[in-house]
Amino acid sequence: MNIVIDTNIFISALIKDGLTRNIIVKSKDNSILPDFELDEIYNHKNEIMKKAKLSEKDFDILLLRLLRYVRIIPVDLIINKKGEAFNIIGYIDPDDVIFFATALTFNASIWSDDKHFIMQNKIKILTTKDMVRMLN
Repeated sequence: MNIVIDTNIFISALIKDGLTRNIIVKSKDNSILPDFELDEIYNHKNEIMKKAKLSEKDFDILLLRLLRYVRIIPVDLIINKKGEAFNIIGYIDPDDVIFFATALTFNASIWSDDKHFIMQNKIKILTTKDMVRMLN
């Protein structure tokens, strides 16, 4: 099963060496990250470094290590599903359309703990608790 990782989940794995990071490492063959998420991560780089108590070098090393466990998907591969994705989630949160377009393109679920993701019924949403159950 392919799983699209929400940005907040990935950032959580950068901040703390815990459950979320462990799940990403264990589910490496199935994890998908739309490439726009990298921009979002770099936009929050200083905040992540501060919370994680990482130097810039350590942040870069950790990010590269975690990215080994995900497939990075260029937006141009999913753009043709953007309209359909907007019809699913755009009225709730237009910023999440790309996650849903990625899920539609790759017949994937989305790993997110954002409550508004479950306000739709077209794409399966997996919480961190769901991911733990699946991996055990």
